[in-house]
Amino acid sequence: MNWYAIHAKPRQESVAVLSLQREKVETFFPQLRRKRTIRRVRKWVTGPLFPGYFFARFDAQRDARLVRYATGVIKVVSFGDQPAIVEDAIIAAIQHHAEDDVVTVSPLQFKPGDVVEIQAGPLRGFQGVFEREMSDQERVVVLLDTLATSTRVQISREKLEKIAV
Repeated sequence: MNWYAIHAKPRQESVAVLSLQREKVETFFPQLRRKRTIRRVRKWVTGPLFPGYFFARFDAQRDARLVRYATGVIKVVSFGDQPAIVEDAIIAAIQHHAEDDVVTVSPLQFKPGDVVEIQAGPLRGFQGVFEREMSDQERVVVLLDTLATSTRVQISREKLEKIAV
């Protein structure tokens, strides 16, 4: 038995997973949990790690037809007419980073002195030096050098990207 990537119908990954689980096929549907801004409010949201895809472990000779025609499944990902085997090490690596099949992405951690670039907003493209986090953990203070003067700017952490120097 090998792991295979399964292409599901749009937004029907969960339906396909349940359908295969009822047929006693082992499945792995990794989810991604991250912070997103929805209507100006930062919230944790969970969605598929690979939208439209999940993994199933089965015997391709015996169960390929069962998997292919399960509710919510479009096809087994294949190269030519052979289903593409997903290595056990890849599945194990994803499972290692997941807790209850959910991978959580934490915001980047900056250290004082890190060179950062602002990625969004009116200061987009400006580079500065990360100075400190503020009490609410979502905002940080960056020291910008502009036109022969240094200015401290408070900005949302999500708008920064660390620059390798």
